[in-house]
Amino acid sequence: MQPQSPPPPPPPPGRESKGGARGASARLGGLPRWSLWVLVGVLLLGFVLAGFFPSEPREDLTYSEFRTAVIDGRVQDIEIDNNNGDIDGELEDGTLFTTTGPVDGGIPDEDLRILRDQGVEVSYVTPSPSFIAAILPYIIVFGLFIGFFIWMQRRAQGQMSGVMNIGKSKAKPYDTERPGTTFDDVAGYEGVKQEITEVVDFLRHPEKFAEIGARIPKGVLLVGPPGTGKTLIARAVAGEAGVPFLSVTGSDFMEMFVGVGASRVRDLFQTAKKMGKAIIFVDEIDSIGRKRGAGLGGGHDEREQTLNQLLVEMDGFDANTGVILIAATNRPDILDPALLRPGRFDRQIVVDRPDLEGRKAILDVHAKGKPLADDVDAAVIARRTPGFTGADLANLMNEAALMAARRSVDTIDMHTVESAIDRVLAGPERKTRVMSDKERRVTAYHEGGHALVGHLLEHCDPIHKVSIVARGRALGWTLALPTEDRYTHTKAELIDRLAMLLGGRTAEEVVFGDITTGAADDIDKATDIARAMVTTYGMSDAVGPIALGAKQGEVFLGKDYGHEANYSDSVAATIDTEVRLLVNDAHARARAILTTYRATLDKLAEEMLEHETLGDKELQEIFGDLETWVDADASGLADAPPPPPEPEAASEPERAPVTASEAAPVEDAGAVPARPAPPRPRWRPRWRVRPGASGT
Repeated sequence: MQPQSPPPPPPPPGRESKGGARGASARLGGLPRWSLWVLVGVLLLGFVLAGFFPSEPREDLTYSEFRTAVIDGRVQDIEIDNNNGDIDGELEDGTLFTTTGPVDGGIPDEDLRILRDQGVEVSYVTPSPSFIAAILPYIIVFGLFIGFFIWMQRRAQGQMSGVMNIGKSKAKPYDTERPGTTFDDVAGYEGVKQEITEVVDFLRHPEKFAEIGARIPKGVLLVGPPGTGKTLIARAVAGEAGVPFLSVTGSDFMEMFVGVGASRVRDLFQTAKKMGKAIIFVDEIDSIGRKRGAGLGGGHDEREQTLNQLLVEMDGFDANTGVILIAATNRPDILDPALLRPGRFDRQIVVDRPDLEGRKAILDVHAKGKPLADDVDAAVIARRTPGFTGADLANLMNEAALMAARRSVDTIDMHTVESAIDRVLAGPERKTRVMSDKERRVTAYHEGGHALVGHLLEHCDPIHKVSIVARGRALGWTLALPTEDRYTHTKAELIDRLAMLLGGRTAEEVVFGDITTGAADDIDKATDIARAMVTTYGMSDAVGPIALGAKQGEVFLGKDYGHEANYSDSVAATIDTEVRLLVNDAHARARAILTTYRATLDKLAEEMLEHETLGDKELQEIFGDLETWVDADASGLADAPPPPPEPEAASEPERAPVTASEAAPVEDAGAVPARPAPPRPRWRPRWRVRPGASGT
């Protein structure tokens, strides 16, 4: 029999629920305080109205009816009001009546004589006003003054209370009412759930860990890209934990007043301590946990003061037994090192993008409650969505449901899901964009160049779809999907990727003899890849395995100020030359491929002009049995026209040997100076030969 978890402790002072002590002060007998004032007002109104209504019901008679009743002898007695001339009386049958005298306020002498002749008893009264009616005006004025002063007092107390409570924590407690999210709603992160479940188990059953001498971790940091489910995991912890849970965001600590952030941190941990055992979740902790001393200018930073208090509360002189801090961030690189050391954040759990099996599990969760057709396969969708996060997959299924509703269909089929994938990847279709026939033809050859080069190169991802339908800001797009999840890339893969990126621009050049601005994004991506190969990945023989241009600036100075050239001008010229050689080689490879298979390129473009979008089956029919391109293939280069000549040596800086003095910044970094690079041919591309393939 497993030991049951103890009942949650009572809420700390100052945080009672609406039925607690603080709520009781605003209630009376279970009713709000304002109900007492309403009751008093109703009673007072009843007393006032009681003086204006007669105690017994009376029949209203006109003066003519009254005079006729007197003549007939049916009136016994009457009472005349001297103030207003009203007449009250009683008939022989006991009926009480009231009537209004003449306009002048007196009864004519003739009518008085008739009353005397009939033996009617006549009396005159002058009623005095009631006590309540007399003091009612004073009560109203006095009540207005009292109400005004009470309102002013409460307003002042509320303002003072707001100022005095500005240092209180804004954390939302989940002690009795917890979110409905559980670990069953978190799919695809089994390792993360195991780590988090173990932390929660520390608080539920501390005795089994204490027996073996284990110490409860003080902090758990969830690290991962945006949309991977860090906050969702925290909500699941709140739903599963048997201990109180406090949720707060990093921005809740910041205020315009100095010292408020540190005060709120102290109040947050004091509240958690009073609960005995508790979990504190801080979302986006990078807003208060950035590195200290990174700001421009002098002065004391409020963020640093808040961070200092957080460091002390997590692992200071006083121990916080039973309180675990869970934080989430997608920028762990900017967090202060003192925050990341053991004793504060003992565990750093990486919540990365899900793999193939994880995406399948996440799709199954988000497919619940949606009418899916029989042809929808989660495994196929997972293979088509590499790199998607949990938020992307949730958005994908929601887009598919929206598209099905827009089409007025009852189920979501695979075609709808694929359309949703294209929408998420490339943006919505812009069918209203009208292009001329020339632009459509140029776009068709551009996208066909990407697809053909990508299909023929060995290390490029398989081409899944190509289209000239405008999506987002793109006039056309080519979709290449990997067959498996990859976390690293080889040099051969990056070189083939460069050739594929330049395939569109090269196709325009080969077919039309001119180029357009449509390849600007391709050139930008190709240049970034080539520069990263030289300066980051160490894939250049001339430069060697050296990291150049690393970030050395502070986190608050921005990207432009965060880069510092840690190399000499001659090394910079070498880097530019190597980047240019990589891009030129990729351009030459793409030109050779497109020139060799010009007939296939023309057929691919014509099919796109006719059908606009081509899928797997259509592409396989067009490509047929084309073999993988082998570099330096004599048959492929025989009829290929020579590439355009490069500029003269005077217009391009020659790559000089890198000496020890020129590479001084690199030597300071502990690297070995690069050797002088051997001379290279001006155009001959550095093509690789596939192992086992023949070629010259």
